[in-house]
Amino acid sequence: MPEGPFRPTWESLKNYKIPEWYKDAKFGIFIHYGVYSVPAFSNEWYPRNMYIEGTPEYEHHIKTYGEHKRFGYKDFIHLFKAERFDPYEWADLFKKAGAKYVVPVAEHHDGFAMYDCSFTRWCASKMGPKRDIIGELAKAVRENFLTFGISYHRAEHWWFFHEGMKFDSDVRDKDYFDLYGPAQPEPMQPTEEFLEDWLLRLLEIVDKYQPQVVYFDWWIEQPAFEPYLKKFFAYYYNRAHEWGKGVVINYKLNAVPRECAVFDVERGELGDIDPIYWQTDTSISRISWGYVENDIYKPAKELIWELVDIVSKNGNLLLNVGPKADGTIPEAAQKTLLEIGEWLLKNGEAIYGTRPWRIYGEGPTKGNAGSFSEKEINYTGRDLRFTTKGDTLYAILMNKPEKDEIVIKSLSTELTLYQKEVAKVELLGLKGELKFERNEEGLKIKIPEFEKLNYPITFKIWGR
Repeated sequence: MPEGPFRPTWESLKNYKIPEWYKDAKFGIFIHYGVYSVPAFSNEWYPRNMYIEGTPEYEHHIKTYGEHKRFGYKDFIHLFKAERFDPYEWADLFKKAGAKYVVPVAEHHDGFAMYDCSFTRWCASKMGPKRDIIGELAKAVRENFLTFGISYHRAEHWWFFHEGMKFDSDVRDKDYFDLYGPAQPEPMQPTEEFLEDWLLRLLEIVDKYQPQVVYFDWWIEQPAFEPYLKKFFAYYYNRAHEWGKGVVINYKLNAVPRECAVFDVERGELGDIDPIYWQTDTSISRISWGYVENDIYKPAKELIWELVDIVSKNGNLLLNVGPKADGTIPEAAQKTLLEIGEWLLKNGEAIYGTRPWRIYGEGPTKGNAGSFSEKEINYTGRDLRFTTKGDTLYAILMNKPEKDEIVIKSLSTELTLYQKEVAKVELLGLKGELKFERNEEGLKIKIPEFEKLNYPITFKIWGR
């Protein structure tokens, strides 16, 4: 255990402080890239579901590749070449998208490490691409002045291939136990041997790549992980203290006390401002996190709405992309990312480095509250979201209004939410001041050429 201010107890770990860089960043990129990108069928859980008899993945596998005993998940590895993987192209795209941090999956549930791992032969530096994908990407990301993190999903590997033990498949072949094992039933708690290995691999990632974000998926909430989580948290936070860098751990559900890390909501949001900083993770596509053929990609406007709503409630958005097996990012995903970046070029002042106002917004439309609550939402021309920076208030109008003016009711002179005098109002991306009037109804703002604007748009409100 490195020297530092933290000990492996929740009481000590509650002294953790979320770094300001993370609160200022607001927008990060998540990356699900691995062997599961080769079959590109259904979703990134293909390696598990292909061994469950009766599933579409099972039937697809038999039809396309043959019996599992002769062609199992391991046999996709030699097809996973990453021959067009260019970490600098990725980093450049993410930077143009307006992201401030990048979090690739270092190891997914499938047990194939995308980094140079000392504890297994089943890793990208020794098989498949024979490249340290994580290391190369870390270098490119940092050289583009973005912050680097990793995601670690090995906890679920304990049971991920268990269904393959139920019939004559290669999961039962002892020659491949170091990939597929332990392949135990999910209700069974992991053994000490598995947990020690889980921790050692994770510590190696921290020491080798110095990530400033470590994201965990959901299964670490199992009771057996608790002492190992405490050890890891203390180790990582003390290492960060040595490095002189602020770091973040993302967790889900009730895996750890809220004060010890950053709570993450998968494919959903919180319904209101939370005083403790939080994060949403979702995918740029609707079907899968890893690349699959015929996925459905979300339009940029929907994701901008989500980003704005989350930021107004004191959170970050971690947006996932799934590259193809050859290492290229799908054109539809690139297009969406670049459109988000174009919007942030004009409106980023109201996003980066901001903090919530007294209320997150006004209008008839609510966000997706709760994990896995994600659904398509259409904001109206009466929906506003608020952010602040110093003495400046930003009001983001989510969609086109019915006429060339809006009334911000929350800024009514009869309410106590905004006690300053409004000195001037500007529209980000447009030169000059806007005409406005403030009374008991609210702040009424004239919007020049409102029909031609690309919504959402941002009003910068100066007080005195």
